[in-house]
Amino acid sequence: MLSDPIVALATPPGRAALAVIRLSGEGVFGIAGRVIDGFRAAPPRVATLATFLGPDRQPIDRGVYTVFPAPRSYTGDDLVELSCHGGLQVPARVLAALQAAGARPATPGEFTRRAVLNGKMDLVQAEAIGDLIDATAPAQVHAALHQLEGGLSRRLAALRESLVEVQALLSYDIDFPEEDDGPIAPQQIADRIEGVAAQIRHLVHTAPAAERLREGALIVFAGRPNAGKSSLFNALLGSARTLVTEIPGTTRDAVEAHTDFLGWPVRLADTAGLWDAPAEIDRLGVEVSRRYLAAADMVLLCVESGREVGDDESGILAARPTLLVRTKADLTPADGNELGVSVVTGEGLGELRRAAAERLFAEQINLADLEPALTRERHRTALVRAQQALAQAVPLLGRQGDAVLAAHQVREATAALDELLGAVDIEEVLDRVFGSFCVGK
Repeated sequence: MLSDPIVALATPPGRAALAVIRLSGEGVFGIAGRVIDGFRAAPPRVATLATFLGPDRQPIDRGVYTVFPAPRSYTGDDLVELSCHGGLQVPARVLAALQAAGARPATPGEFTRRAVLNGKMDLVQAEAIGDLIDATAPAQVHAALHQLEGGLSRRLAALRESLVEVQALLSYDIDFPEEDDGPIAPQQIADRIEGVAAQIRHLVHTAPAAERLREGALIVFAGRPNAGKSSLFNALLGSARTLVTEIPGTTRDAVEAHTDFLGWPVRLADTAGLWDAPAEIDRLGVEVSRRYLAAADMVLLCVESGREVGDDESGILAARPTLLVRTKADLTPADGNELGVSVVTGEGLGELRRAAAERLFAEQINLADLEPALTRERHRTALVRAQQALAQAVPLLGRQGDAVLAAHQVREATAALDELLGAVDIEEVLDRVFGSFCVGK
């Protein structure tokens, strides 16, 4: 059932000062009354101190509960939130008492799923909640909040409204084919369609950069053995994640770690040095390095200060978006127009972070003007489908008898936007979106 009572822990389990338990659905006030001593549904949205009781009416804990009557709740259904002491025992016993009183355990993302089904938010905003929870860098938080506040949703809704108006105009031609002049000329309808298609193309263009922001840009350290890659990797992380020795080939596999550069999320990958390795295991490490180079959003090519760039290194500079970094600048100063760094003195590390962030997130670096963008593959796929449908609709306009086919293609584009926003109830889409949510959300 879509409104049966569900319950879940909304905070991480384990040692903590507090734990929040969320209860939502039909009949939850009665369930709460069997667990919360002296429970009252009024006044709403007021924290009330009470004792939580087990099935045997023995006290479990003393905490606070808050009532959110429908429809003014997170889910749109009646909702009660209980705050008890954290840890393992107390929250588990309160949960067990609520389940014994008639609630069932919620599935992952079920609270937010109900919010979507009850019209409290659309599917794009629901995904933003997941992004906000998973954010590890300030820029990700800002982008998720912008999407949660409806920035992308409003843009998509406006596009959908434009397509509905086009459908209405096409319907006139279909219903009154004997009219010489419809309410608007076919070319003007085509211009409207192409205007919507241009906006969709712009949104599709934002997908790579927005997905990079959501997932973190992949920065791969490359260079010859003992070029200072691992030392630089550790220095940028602020911890010793990889071994550093004077023996060539110490790094034989890729090591990844998440961090941020000036608030922008990045995934750093230290890889094996690129050289003609004599041993099989070293050659395998070089192969892994080359696979990482092929997938990198940016390569940090590490070359010691004072050494000429070799042919193999020049090949990397030509093949991938690359930032040339002159390492060991404390031993030999870098030229004035080069980016020199030293993990010993800290020279150049701040400049390196800034240069990488500006190169990787140039389209979004001005947070105040952050544009709505497609943050997931699902978004891009739906809009590409809409784009293709509109491209097929335009050539059909103005041909006698083809208004029906043109209208069909515009409806296909509208349906793609409906699916993206969650305006249609497609269970497979909902399962895919909410399957990655935590249980209490």
